[in-house]
Amino acid sequence: MTPDQYCQYKAASSGSSFYHSFRFLPKDKRRAIVALYAFCREVDDVVDECSDENVARTTLNWWRGQVADIYTGEPQHPVARALVDIVEEYNLPQEYLQEIIDGMEMDLDQFLYPDFESLQLYCYRVAAVVGLLSAEIFGYTDRQTLKYAHDLGIAFQLTNIIRDVGEDARRNRIYLPMDELELFDVSATDVLTGHETENFRKLMAFQIERAHRYYQQAFKHLPAADRKAQRTGIIMAAIYQATLDEIVTSGCHVLKERVSLTSTYKLWLAFKTWWQN
Repeated sequence: MTPDQYCQYKAASSGSSFYHSFRFLPKDKRRAIVALYAFCREVDDVVDECSDENVARTTLNWWRGQVADIYTGEPQHPVARALVDIVEEYNLPQEYLQEIIDGMEMDLDQFLYPDFESLQLYCYRVAAVVGLLSAEIFGYTDRQTLKYAHDLGIAFQLTNIIRDVGEDARRNRIYLPMDELELFDVSATDVLTGHETENFRKLMAFQIERAHRYYQQAFKHLPAADRKAQRTGIIMAAIYQATLDEIVTSGCHVLKERVSLTSTYKLWLAFKTWWQN
C-alpha cells in the first residue's frame, strides 16, 4: 500500500462528513486534503484509542518528530510521507501541524473547561488550524478568506461538541463551559450521568445558537472572489448545519443519542451545495 493509498483508506474508513466533500476536488487538491485529514485522524486516534496515558503522550511526541521530519523529507509513517511534497506545494506551516498535536494532547490534560475562552483555545488547535491549512490547499486570493476558514473551523468543532455531549460524558469529558452550566443550573454530574432536564435543553439551545453565529460570522468573511475555490468548506458547512438542525428536530437528546445523517443524505447535500455554489 502506497502512502497515498493508506491516506485514502484512513479517510474513507472514518465515515466522516468531511470525506463526502473531498470527492468534488481536482485530483491534486483531493490528494492533499485527504492526506491532511488522515494526519488529523491519526493523531486524534492516539488519544481516543489508547487507554494508557503515558503511551499516548509518548506516541504524540513521536508524531511531533514525524512532523519535523516531514520538512526534511525523511519521515517514516505513510501519512507523514504523503505530506512531504504537499506541505511544500501548498506552503503549509510546520507550526500548524504541531499545533494540531498540541490540541489533541489537551484531551490528556483537561477534562473540563471553566469558560468559553479556554474552550476556544482547544477549538482553535483541533479545528480552526485545520481550517486554515485547508484554505491554503483550496486556494484563495483575499486574506479575508483566512478569517472565514478560522471561524468555520470553530463552528465545526462546536457542532461536534454539541453532537457528542453524551459520548464524551461516557469518557468523563465535558466540553461545555462550566460557567455556562452554572448559568443554566446544570451540574457536571447531570451531564456525566446523562440526566436530561429542561435546564439542560435550554443550555443546549444556547450552545446551538452560538454555533449558528459562528457559521454566519464565517460566511460574512468569505469574499465572493474566493467562494468557488472554497466550495469544499461550504459543502462541509451544509452537512454540519443539517446535523445541527436534525439535533433540534429530534428533541436535542444528545445525552442519550448521537445524531448522524445517512451517507445518502450527506452525498445529496454535497451535490446540491456544489452546484449551487
